[in-house]
Amino acid sequence: MGYGLYLYGIFPLPGPENLSLEGLDKQPVQLQTVDGFAFLYSEAQQERYLASRKNLLGHERVLEQAMHAGYRTLLPLQFGLIIEDWAMVTQQLTQPHGESLHHLFEKLAGKREVGIKLFWTQDAELQALMDENQTLKAQRDSLEGKNLSMDEVVKIGQAIEKAMEARKQGIIDAFRSGLNPLASEIVENDTLMESMIYNAAYLIPWDSEPEFSHQVETLDHQFDQRLKIRYNNFTAPFNFAQIDRLN
Repeated sequence: MGYGLYLYGIFPLPGPENLSLEGLDKQPVQLQTVDGFAFLYSEAQQERYLASRKNLLGHERVLEQAMHAGYRTLLPLQFGLIIEDWAMVTQQLTQPHGESLHHLFEKLAGKREVGIKLFWTQDAELQALMDENQTLKAQRDSLEGKNLSMDEVVKIGQAIEKAMEARKQGIIDAFRSGLNPLASEIVENDTLMESMIYNAAYLIPWDSEPEFSHQVETLDHQFDQRLKIRYNNFTAPFNFAQIDRLN
């Protein structure tokens, strides 16, 4: 079998028909039925796949193309999963977790994942804060050219930090209020860099994406010029296909 089989995702039966997809290393994507589930896979050409941008996008592209072809209820598998044979899938996945997989299919039926990442320019926000809060600006300006005690310096710094955090939280709360009611489930992920202030995924009804997109645009106008919004209107539901997040 060479290096084994690379797995992309799982569909409920009967699974996709007549899909013509190219997987990692330009291998044809195939379908295998195991214990009442349909697995998308291709022949692995490497013992281990590095999580490079090319490979990650290749993995996601297979899933998204299958969903675009109309096979929307899909459990994406984590990147880099290679098996020796289908018996391993039965032993480690379908037998111990079969009931949970069916529950996930029920949750995801008719739904899609979309995502929001919010970025701000911290220096610009700090300047805006100073312009709006003259008392705080005067305290900050007092740091320059004066012999302040360490306690005074720390106190002023903490006041600025608290005000910036409140400013950030106000933005986040506005997005929560505007978007969360449109979703059946929300996952808030870690921010990945200092300029990113919010990172969330939403599970929404498949056909309600235009309404969700319109609300994103409305929020963008509300915070005119203050934010950079990265909105992903379609992705395989990685954030909502996790067995350990089932109740």
